Amino acid sequence: MQMKSAARVEVPSRKEAQRAATLREIHTIARDLLVHNGSSAVTINAIARQMGMSGPALYRYYPSQAALIEALRAQFFEELIAFMRAAGEQPGADTPGRRLNAICRALRHWALAHSAEFGWLFADPVAASRAVALPHDAHHASPGAFGQVFLEQVAAIWHTQRFPIPDLDGMPTTQVEQLIAFSSRIDGLLPPDAAHVFLKCWIRLYGHLCMEVFQQVAFAYTDMEPSFEECLSELCALLDVPCEPPV
Repeated sequence: MQMKSAARVEVPSRKEAQRAATLREIHTIARDLLVHNGSSAVTINAIARQMGMSGPALYRYYPSQAALIEALRAQFFEELIAFMRAAGEQPGADTPGRRLNAICRALRHWALAHSAEFGWLFADPVAASRAVALPHDAHHASPGAFGQVFLEQVAAIWHTQRFPIPDLDGMPTTQVEQLIAFSSRIDGLLPPDAAHVFLKCWIRLYGHLCMEVFQQVAFAYTDMEPSFEECLSELCALLDVPCEPPV
C-alpha cells in the first residue's frame, strides 16, 4: 500500500525567528510606553534605548515612526476584533441577538481595559470615519473590520427575523440617497431602510463608548455601566431582540 507523504511544514530560519522575536519586543516596549507614558513617549529612540540599540538600528525593522505606529494600530485592531468575535462564539451566544449582546459588552470591556490603545485607534478622526468596512475588508485588521463585526450581527438579525424599519418616503432625499449608496457599498447586506436602523444603532453604541472611554461625561457620571446597559437595551429594542442580562 502506498503511503501518502506528510505535508511539509515550513520552519522559519534562525534569522527569521530572530527578526520575529525582535519585532515582538519592539511592539511590547512601544505598547508599555503608550500605556504608562502616553502617545508622545512612543518614539523610535525611546524604544531603541530600552532595547540597548541605536535609533538607526531600529530603522531596519520600521522605515519610520509612522510605519511603527501603523503596525501597532493594526495589532490593536486585530486584538480587539478577536476579542469581540470570541465573545460571539461563547456557548450562550447561540442566536444573533445574544451574539450582539455579547459582542457589544466585549467591545466595552476591551475598550475600558485598554483605554490608551483605544485612544490610539479612535482618537484619530480618519480612523473613526472608516469604522464600518465593506464586506471584502471584513477580515483585515482595520477600523472597518472592527465595525464589520457589529454589522454582521445586525445583518444576521435582519435575515433571521427582520426588525422594524422606517419609511424612506418620509426622509430627506439626501439621507435616502446616502442610505442607498451605503447599502450598495456593503453589497446589499442590508437594504437602505434596514441600513438606517443599523447606522442609528452603531452611532449610539460607538458614540456612547467614546464618551465613556475619553471621560467626556465625567462631570456627571463616574460609573457609566448603567448608562451603557440602558443604551444596549435601546439598541436591542430597535432591532427587536431581547437585551440579555450581563453574565
